[in-house]
Amino acid sequence: MRPLQFWWRTLVFSSQYNPPLFIELLMTGLSIGLLMSWEVTRDWPYLVLSSSFAIGAATSMWVRETLMPSPHLRIMQILSILLLIYSFCSFSDLAVYLQ
Repeated sequence: MRPLQFWWRTLVFSSQYNPPLFIELLMTGLSIGLLMSWEVTRDWPYLVLSSSFAIGAATSMWVRETLMPSPHLRIMQILSILLLIYSFCSFSDLAVYLQ
């Protein structure tokens, strides 16, 4: 029971301390999970939702780093660019898949 309380308190603290980062991590995690679901089922709604979460997380990272630069500016910029590239590639893959 103690490990669950520790993780729950850590989750609550991180969401209260830096909400934008928490939401970005949540959206990125959901994007990865939906991408894995798409790999298993090959149902296109999983791919669209995964790409949408990736675009949202990348945009949020880009805006947050523009307004409040952090010490990890370069890493966040690279991650947001990679998420945008993934989204555009998956949308183009979706266009080929639906034809």
